[in-house]
Amino acid sequence: MSLMNTQPDLDHELEHEVLRPRSWKMPVALTIFTLVALAGFCLTVDSGVESKVAIVTGNSLIGTINLVLPSFSALLVFTVAMAALAGISWWATATRTVKIGGVRIGSWVGILFGTFFVSAFLLWAVAGRGVALQFTSLLSGALFLSIPLIFGAMAGTVCERVGVINVSIEGQLLAGAFLAAVLGAITQNPWIGLLAAPIAGALIGLLLALFAVRYWVDHIIVGVVLNVLVGGLTSYLFSTVLTRNPDVFAMSVKLPIWKIPILSEIPVLGPVLFAQSVLVYIMYLAVIILQIMLFKSKWGLRLRSCGEHPRAADTVGIKVNRTRVVNTILGGAIAGLGGAYFTLANGLAFGKHMSGGRGYIALAAMILGGWKPKGALVAALLFGFADNLQNSLGVVGVEVPSQFMLMAPYLVTIFAVAGLVGRVHPPAMEGKPYKG
Repeated sequence: MSLMNTQPDLDHELEHEVLRPRSWKMPVALTIFTLVALAGFCLTVDSGVESKVAIVTGNSLIGTINLVLPSFSALLVFTVAMAALAGISWWATATRTVKIGGVRIGSWVGILFGTFFVSAFLLWAVAGRGVALQFTSLLSGALFLSIPLIFGAMAGTVCERVGVINVSIEGQLLAGAFLAAVLGAITQNPWIGLLAAPIAGALIGLLLALFAVRYWVDHIIVGVVLNVLVGGLTSYLFSTVLTRNPDVFAMSVKLPIWKIPILSEIPVLGPVLFAQSVLVYIMYLAVIILQIMLFKSKWGLRLRSCGEHPRAADTVGIKVNRTRVVNTILGGAIAGLGGAYFTLANGLAFGKHMSGGRGYIALAAMILGGWKPKGALVAALLFGFADNLQNSLGVVGVEVPSQFMLMAPYLVTIFAVAGLVGRVHPPAMEGKPYKG
């Protein structure tokens, strides 16, 4: 008997999607945001006001491109584009049209709409201020803040696809940051710290697998307990061992920046994507490899079958619980690498609770991304961008309450998960023990 023939469709793709009930959430939301852009951005700007944007090309011959745009006209163009996308969403929902040319309408409409709305907001923010928005710095900061989220979302994707709910991403990030900083400081070698980070995350993943898979303890409870355990343990060690030996542990090490020849000279995106530390390049590879392996390889098929239909997987000879344990440990190791970014990529010594709740945002990014690496990547970048807005707007002198900007990534998380993932289905048997 073939596993291909026994397991259900692992991605929950229905052959006849027109039979799905209509959901008006997206067209209503896009319409509301279009009206916000019209009334809040476009109609509040005088016709003679200009918005300035500075773009670092990364090319030594071109340098920086300074754009001066008429604010009202540019905002009007973005608003009209958003209205058109909202209209497409209404049409697609009314006719139950899901795909055009094999591409989901909701995906590209949502991405384009978000891009236009954010662009309109930024142009409105700098309108008439005489200070240019540093666009390249905005993108670099967003990527910088997204890296731990991306690693955490990849870890959650691996674990939940195999059937284990990984709420302990926060603890895995923190453990990776701690061990990377401590061993890096002791040896004064960032590469040793980089090797230690996934080991710390894997150990937390092992504990999660032990209690969730072996002893059938509720996965969410185990994850929360592990987060509290790691937070308390690292805080205790920080307050005792680390602070009492500042000559050793206060010494920080930093991974070098590697500029990839030719690629780092690409206009606009070159200095953002290809002048980074090795952790960023590892992240690129992790997303690509996981996306391919999860959906195009035998390993990925076996892994997903354990989260979707473990009984069928067991029937064809797959060791379900062993597969769950191994891949939960792998997920923890991936999250541990993300924790190293807090310390080694920033050149910072370890600080208490320095993960700052980003493990939970990574979990939300995984859900918003539909339990797929490429989707989780986009969602994590969205949250990182929202987190970086505070810094970028502060530079141009926009007076937005700091408390609101600190809430921005969490608000984006709540609205995205609550309103935009209605049709996304988790693995059928995640969080359920297999007693084969």
